[in-house]
Amino acid sequence: MEGGELLPVGRRVAHWRGRRGLSQQVFADRLGKSKSWVDKVERGVRTLDKVSTLQDIAAVLCIDPGVLLGGDLRPADVSGPVERVREALSTYDIAVGRSTVRGQVLSAGRLARDVAHAWGMFQHARYPQVTGLLPGLVIAAQRAYAHDPVAGRSVLVEAYRVTASLLVKLNEGELAWLAADRAMTIAAGDAVLVATAAVQLGRVLRASGRARAARSTALAAAYRIAPPDLDDGRVPVLSLCGALVIEAALSAARDGDDYATADLLDEAAEMAARVGDGHDHYRTAFGPVAVDLARVVAALDLGDAGAAVAWHEKAIARDGWRWLPGTPRRAPARRRPRLSAHRRLGQRQPRPHSRRARRPRRGAPPACRPIGARPVGPRPTGFSRDHPARRHPPGGLSMTAPFLSLAQIRNRLILVARRAERSAPDGRCPLCGAVATAQSPPRR
Repeated sequence: MEGGELLPVGRRVAHWRGRRGLSQQVFADRLGKSKSWVDKVERGVRTLDKVSTLQDIAAVLCIDPGVLLGGDLRPADVSGPVERVREALSTYDIAVGRSTVRGQVLSAGRLARDVAHAWGMFQHARYPQVTGLLPGLVIAAQRAYAHDPVAGRSVLVEAYRVTASLLVKLNEGELAWLAADRAMTIAAGDAVLVATAAVQLGRVLRASGRARAARSTALAAAYRIAPPDLDDGRVPVLSLCGALVIEAALSAARDGDDYATADLLDEAAEMAARVGDGHDHYRTAFGPVAVDLARVVAALDLGDAGAAVAWHEKAIARDGWRWLPGTPRRAPARRRPRLSAHRRLGQRQPRPHSRRARRPRRGAPPACRPIGARPVGPRPTGFSRDHPARRHPPGGLSMTAPFLSLAQIRNRLILVARRAERSAPDGRCPLCGAVATAQSPPRR
């Protein structure tokens, strides 16, 4: 937006919080702050003068800290790490059977965790960090495969997959094609591994302008693992098959074949209905929301902007939109069941930290009111000011306690007097035998 450079930091925080679909309370919970703190920051009452706080806010909003400061942002320079990835992919120790493997060989379990970590950063769009991690990860996976081809096979395929996905994002098409081709070569002989590698190969071919080759490759790999009956198929296999069908549909849309695109997306929707949302089998994130988003992309490629907007509105209205990998959640996981229950009932979910949840109604009995609530109406009967219960209340409450306000001290003394009144059936104090007298509220 023109003139956006003049926006204060608080307004930028409010803008990006709204873009991420986070309420002030949820945003405050993730920062470890209070809701009033967030409100003051967004209104400009409180300034953000700590770099660490800006970094925490940017991490929650999944943006660069420079966006909040309004500076001139430049793309991160990843040419050096990309060259190191190129060097890692240029080694042919496995093909030539070179036995001298330098360095320590990591276990397959350790490498699997490292690859999962790389996938997580990629799904959260931390591309510079992933680019710096991949060269060493690819070399370590190659060594593990050379040391034990059985245990290191799937790890090496996954390392090549995440490498190909990242290079497509960085517009390194030829290098991404090399990584996807390596994954297909290592996975040969295992239909499921070939299908996982074909997902990235289809994306590389589609990004390189080879839509027909991408479509044929994706469909061949999908139908090879597709079960005869979808109802009898395993969910992970259906997720992988559906992701390949989506790749074929997007390739058909890129090629301008609207009929084939519609048929393939309907076929993927049938699989997604059996899989459901909230899954990330084989790093595909396949589900009904993924199919709706594929319809958005296909509609844009086919030139139907109205359909793209309609499908996008439908996708973001689903609960599964918040469960996509790397998507900022609208509410913490502990609150989802309660919020979903309110939605099913058609009620407005209460905010636990709002004034409505804390303040009782005026008609509520005095025993149900919190200590901080102001009494309504005339002050109830109590004992005189020189009564022992007021001078020395139980529990060691000090009248000059620095952590209590005057209103809190007054209300606690009233509560002590009420307890003393209820303890004596005849209205006499159990401490000294004094009779309670009515008091009028003080003038303000």
